[in-house]
Parts: sequence; C-alpha cells; structure tokens
Amino acid sequence: MNDSSLFPPARAAGSGLIPTLGLFSTVMLVVGGVIGSGIFRKPGVMAAQLGSPELLLLVWVLAGVITLFGALTNAEIAGLIPETGGQYVYFERMYGPFFAFLYGWAIFAIIQTGSIAAVAYVFAEYATQFVPLPELSARAAAWSFSLPFIGNIAPLKEFGTKCLAAFVIIGLTAVNYVGVKLGGVVQNIFTIAKVLAMVLLMLGAFLLPTGGIVANLTTPSATIQLSGLALFAGIAAALGGAFWAYDGWNKITYIAGEVKHPMRNIPFGLFWGMLIVTVIYVAMNVAYAYVLPIDEMAQSKLVAADVAERIHSNGGRWIAAAVMISTFGATNAIILASARVYFHMAQVNVFPRFLGRVHPRCHTPAASLVVQGVWSAVLLFSGTFDTLTDTLIFVSWIFYAAGAYGLFVLRKKMPEAPRPYKVPGYPIVPWVFVVFSVIYLGFTVYNDVLAYQAATAAGEPAMVNSVFGVALVLVGTPVYFFYRSRRNLGATE
Repeated sequence: MNDSSLFPPARAAGSGLIPTLGLFSTVMLVVGGVIGSGIFRKPGVMAAQLGSPELLLLVWVLAGVITLFGALTNAEIAGLIPETGGQYVYFERMYGPFFAFLYGWAIFAIIQTGSIAAVAYVFAEYATQFVPLPELSARAAAWSFSLPFIGNIAPLKEFGTKCLAAFVIIGLTAVNYVGVKLGGVVQNIFTIAKVLAMVLLMLGAFLLPTGGIVANLTTPSATIQLSGLALFAGIAAALGGAFWAYDGWNKITYIAGEVKHPMRNIPFGLFWGMLIVTVIYVAMNVAYAYVLPIDEMAQSKLVAADVAERIHSNGGRWIAAAVMISTFGATNAIILASARVYFHMAQVNVFPRFLGRVHPRCHTPAASLVVQGVWSAVLLFSGTFDTLTDTLIFVSWIFYAAGAYGLFVLRKKMPEAPRPYKVPGYPIVPWVFVVFSVIYLGFTVYNDVLAYQAATAAGEPAMVNSVFGVALVLVGTPVYFFYRSRRNLGATE
C-alpha cells in the first residue's frame, strides 16, 4: 500500500469554516502578517554587514522583488487550489503526503510558532518603555538548564517581559478562537495603524527642521569595505535580515477556505499586499539613510528610534508605540492563519484528530488555536530567540524554493485544471525565484559555518543554525511513520 492510499488526497477542509474575509481583509492580512519588527530592527544590522547605503537600499529592493516573485508564483497555485491549509495542501499535490507532512511539522515545530513567540516578545520588550514589568530576583533569573545541541536555557530570565508576551499570545488566541471575522477586524485596525505610524515617521524624516543630508544616500562607510567573496557573503547575510522583515507573505493561503471568492481574492491579495510592503520598506530605508550616515546606522540597535529622536525629543517613545502596534498586529496575523495548517493535517489524519474539530458555535479551528498558543508560549520561555529567528528563516526558504518549483510540477500534473490567475513572465519569474533561493541557502550555510568556526576558535558555545533547522524538520519523520503505522493497523483490522 503506497503513501497516497494511506493518506487521502487533500480535500476542502473548510466544512464548518465560514468564508467571511473579503479582498480588503485579505490585503490587510498580507500586509499585517509581513510588517512586524524587522523593518525597525534589521536595518542597523544590515548596514554593518554592507557598509554602503546604496547596497543597503539595493538589498531591500532585491529582497522585495524576489519575495514578490515568490508571491506571484504562489498566487497561481493559490488560485488553482483555494483550500484551507495553504502550502501544506500544495505540497501534498506536488510531492505527496510525506513532504507535505514535513512542511506541516516544520510550521508547527519552529516556523510559525517560533514567529509568534519572537514577535510577541518584541511587543512586550517595547512595552517596558511605558510600564515597568516585575522581574524575579537575580538568582532566580540566572537559573538555567542545558539541552543537547541547543545550549543553556534560562526560562526565568526577563520573566516579566515573557509573561506579558505570553498574555498577548493567550489574548489574541482567544480573539481568534471566538471567530475569524473578529480576528480579521482586529487585523485591519492594527495594520492600518502601523502603516500610518510608518508614514508619519517617513514624513518626519524628510521634513526635519534641520534637514537631512542627501549625501548620506551615497557616502560609503569609512571602516566597512567589502570586496570579492566577502561582499557576496555580506549581501547574503543582509538578505537574511531583509527576508525576515518580508517573511509571512504566504500566510493568507492557510485560510483560503475562509476567504470570499478565494480564486480571485487570494492572488490579488498576495500581489497588492506584497507591493505595498515593498514600497513601504524601501521608502523607510531611504528615510533612515537620509537622516543617518551609514556608520551611524551600523552602530544603531534600533535605527527607527534614532531617526525618531532626531525628529522629536520624545521620538524614542513614539517609535516604541509604533513597534508595539506593528508587532501586535503581526502576532495576530500569524495566530489567525497558522492554526489552519494543523487543522487541515488533523482532518487528513496525520495529526491528532481533535485538532481537526471545528467549534460548533464559533466555526473556528479552536483546538488547533489552543495547542498552537501553548507551544508558542513554551518556545517563548525557552529564551533562544536569536536562534529561533535565524533557524526559522533558513527552514522557511527551503520550503519556499520547493513551493516555487512545484509550480512546474503542477503544470505537468494538472495541465487542464482551471487557472483563474497565471504568474506573469512564466517560466522566468518562478525560475529566478528558485535559483535565487538555492544560492541564498548556500551562502547562508557558508556564513553559519564561518560564524561557528569563529565562535569555537574563541572558546564560545556555538551551533550551525541551518543544520539545527534541518534537524528539527527531520524530527518529524518518525511522527509521520507513527501515523502511517496507525493507518496500516486500522486497514488490517
């Protein structure tokens, strides 16, 4: 008996889930799910990796274009298979149930739950600028334990911040538990608010009373000068930061069964949502570079706050509020969309069945939302946020590349199927995305190995994050075969 008979083909997993989200909500989910903390935190790190304002802007444009290529490619597949479960369903049709399960497992184990934990943590971190949070004693906060291949875990460190982040996760899980329409309303409000806050910051930067310096946009660093392989490695590293800021564009496909007219609204939502995000990100970085020289940006932990303080003496607190609005909305978008993947997996009997139940009154995947919230909170208290961020981006791009290549697979497998939307520039657009993804993943491994060698040479604990990410995904293999054996047992009884 082959895998395809053990695990039935994907079906519309929306029975009991009500289509309530229109095109505007779809676009807002894409924009709100993408814009989080990355645009506020990553530009400084990227400036240090590149040493050139022109390269910095180029990387943001390049990352936006490549991500848009991926979104356009994904949009054709989303229009072809408008089902709740998103890329899990796509991978099932492209490569079969095993690969689809590994993707779903990765979503649950690290990609989406890790994103929920990290983004909620950033919200709580900035809340401390307005409300002091209670912390445990230094002795209690220092308590830790060690896990093989991961390192020391200090769950009680920054306990107040983590508790507030957990409260945010619980609260937003409850909102989406009650109904997807309410979750969509919350998303619309916070997405509009965060975009307005960013527009105000850009206007403030360009309308500074003392003025910015146009020369900042072309003056390179006096100390950071890259060439040859080091230049390509620096660009790859900076792209990692940009891709973290752009990540999340595919979440809308997870809830296709709850979108009105999904064959039209999902492709249009992906296109317009990512176009809006790309324009905002590039404009934000132009504003940053206009106000701050590249060397000053490279030394900044939060470029947006430094720019805001140039605009007004209380700019730091204002930008902290903007980050809180942004991360709150992003956390909601991730929670709303991601639970639908586990919901679908349970409905096709590759995850615990109770996760596939629809709440009788709320018509939401309630059990999946609760389990997702619990695991996100566990990751939150692990304290390994940097590792989670680096790992989830690497793993995500493995599946992004596989998904884009899968478009060619589906064109052969389903040549006559109706396609209300076709990717423009086929086959160049999807091929560019696939080739670029492979090159990016290769340079990421190269950078990880270099960082590991440098850390071990200095006697510091280290880990190759890309290898760790692949290992986390492969842990799902025995889980898959456990459910396969249960199916076999059921078939013989």
